[in-house]
Amino acid sequence: MAIDAPSSPPAQPWTDRLRHSTVILIAAALALSVVVSLGELSVIRAATVFLCIAAAALIPWRLHDTAASREDVRRVNPVESAAVAAVVAGMPDPAVLLDRAGRVIHLNAAAAQLAPALRKNELAQFALRSPEIITALRESIATTEARRATYLDHVPVDRWMELIITPVPVPTNFGGADKCMLMTFHDQTPLRRVEEMRADFVANASHELRTPLAALSGFIDTLQGQAKDDPRARERFLGIMHNQATRMARLIDDLLSLSRVELSAHVRPDTLVDLLPIIFQVADGLEPLARERQVQVETHLPEAPVMIAGDREELLRLFENLIENALKYGASGGRVIVSLTTPEATDGTPEIRVMVRDFGPGIAPEHLPRLTERFYRVDVGDSRSQGGTGLGLSLVKHILNRHRGRLLIESVPKQGATFTACFPQAKTLV
Repeated sequence: MAIDAPSSPPAQPWTDRLRHSTVILIAAALALSVVVSLGELSVIRAATVFLCIAAAALIPWRLHDTAASREDVRRVNPVESAAVAAVVAGMPDPAVLLDRAGRVIHLNAAAAQLAPALRKNELAQFALRSPEIITALRESIATTEARRATYLDHVPVDRWMELIITPVPVPTNFGGADKCMLMTFHDQTPLRRVEEMRADFVANASHELRTPLAALSGFIDTLQGQAKDDPRARERFLGIMHNQATRMARLIDDLLSLSRVELSAHVRPDTLVDLLPIIFQVADGLEPLARERQVQVETHLPEAPVMIAGDREELLRLFENLIENALKYGASGGRVIVSLTTPEATDGTPEIRVMVRDFGPGIAPEHLPRLTERFYRVDVGDSRSQGGTGLGLSLVKHILNRHRGRLLIESVPKQGATFTACFPQAKTLV
């Protein structure tokens, strides 16, 4: 990219020079007239002096303009031009252009969002604290060679980023060439999430599916052998096989849902949704289960809409898991209360809290910290008999993390449990 230096301004026409010198010529004429009137100077000499002054004022002296234009050329760095700034701003990925010393020349909006501490004309090492970035940047500056680095960004959620530093030759003011450093950041989180999803799915599915598959295989062998001609045994075994197949289908569905949420955990939802219709829809859908367990579901919700930035389908899954767990494991209490409040968080940020409380046996304190782990169960036998997969609360936690919320769990043995989903208010996100 060649950038021409600004040329010297053209000589001014006589009319412009005469207009700019009018005051000088009038002042000189008045002064000489006074001197001639006092007899200190003859008219011929006064006229000669006036002509010299006029010539000096009208001759196009360009020494000062040339010096000024050269100074302007020295001050204007071709790399700092608006064209280069527009190119960097138009790059889709976060991009930062640095000089040989590592100072920021240009950065686009994506880079400013990724690293808010970046400032123009300041060293990038002070704003990018990751050791991998600093090491790659120092090596690239020292050797003027391309460098790559992969690092994990923990704020606000875990993201795997790849940094590519490319030396870019640029022209100088005196016809030479220099090298700047173009830093581009590429988000590798989706690829990493896919790899982890594949590994986790294989490990978890093979572990959890082993028992129902073994049961199905055993019952099939029995039906093909000893119980082949026994109608009562056949009906009994087919019912058990149906339950085991249903459990496997639910387990696979939960695993896939959890993997999808984890895959998009770093992308914050930006669609405004009303929580109240979602909660009512879930409560209505679970009414048959509530009647079967003889549990009354009470909803204490405001009349005005409660808007948050969220994903409707994920929120449906979240409240379905919370209310269904309360109906299954807190059924002995006879009722479940779903309420919504808007208190201020401990840090002063307003938030929305949806509480699901049951009056069942409660949960022992030693189990509370681990409830959101995958496949963790307080009572394995009771969980499997209820059709649980051990993934419900883990899915709730990941959905809340994607919505920049949090899950609070409170329980006292024999007094029930309360699960609270906390969401930031929509005005803090939009």
